[in-house]
Amino acid sequence: MTRADMLEEWNRFLAQDRRRSPHTVRAYGAAAARLINEAGLESWDAIAGLTSADLRTQLARRRAEGLGNVSAARELSALKGFIAFARRQAGSDDAAAPRMKGPRVKKGIPRPITPDDAVNLADTVADDASEAWIGARDRAVLLLLYGAGLRIAEALSLPGSVLPLGETIVVTGKGGKQRVVPLLPLVRQAVAEYAAQCPWPLEPDKPLFRGAKGGPLSQGMVQKATARARVALGLPPTATPHALRHSFATHLLGAGADLRSLQELLGHASLSSTQIYTKVDAAVLLDVYRNAHPRERN
Repeated sequence: MTRADMLEEWNRFLAQDRRRSPHTVRAYGAAAARLINEAGLESWDAIAGLTSADLRTQLARRRAEGLGNVSAARELSALKGFIAFARRQAGSDDAAAPRMKGPRVKKGIPRPITPDDAVNLADTVADDASEAWIGARDRAVLLLLYGAGLRIAEALSLPGSVLPLGETIVVTGKGGKQRVVPLLPLVRQAVAEYAAQCPWPLEPDKPLFRGAKGGPLSQGMVQKATARARVALGLPPTATPHALRHSFATHLLGAGADLRSLQELLGHASLSSTQIYTKVDAAVLLDVYRNAHPRERN
């Protein structure tokens, strides 16, 4: 069996047996491909024989390429799953993955999470869901928070009539005030994938996001799923669903967005509510200054 054949079986297992999202299949497939190509593995038996030391070597190689802590934790999860799959394919008596803890993120002052961490958080929530459609649902909700800056209550109150999504969406915020928010292709695709998998009819006058029994999805369910993924990725306790909205605002401000535009996107009634993000951005700049300025390093 060739390496390509083994990777095809792994991808098929993820897509059909585990019902992972196309994004996860691509990411986990790429991680497996890097492992077998860089280690020169040619059979299921060879992969099954990998140890925690081999995983550490592979992760060290990836970290040398600039992989961050959260992405490294996700890659480790993919590789452990791949090795466990290989052991089953090889008929091993021990089908468990090698034991190895993922990297930890140092806790400190609350900060917006990075774009990669935001997407990894959404993807990990999807991976850990009990059913594929639930994972697609939670991923879509979290990407609406990070990619469009919605409050979690605003995302969960969206009606089925918003489908199919266009380049913008009308959001009803606090006090019944409506605003128009642009949607990234990644966000539109995530919502479309959820809508295609949802077992409940998405009626125009009913909530878009449904719970496991068909009723409205509660904030608590999203928060619990996010908390589990946050622990798995080693993110600080501040990495909550609401932190994704904060990250959306901070990253836009850092990229040059003006406060008035940001106020409109966030649905703030007062500009003073938006100005908090200038303080957050200033804190990030101060960290950069302290780490880069030669006098600060002395």
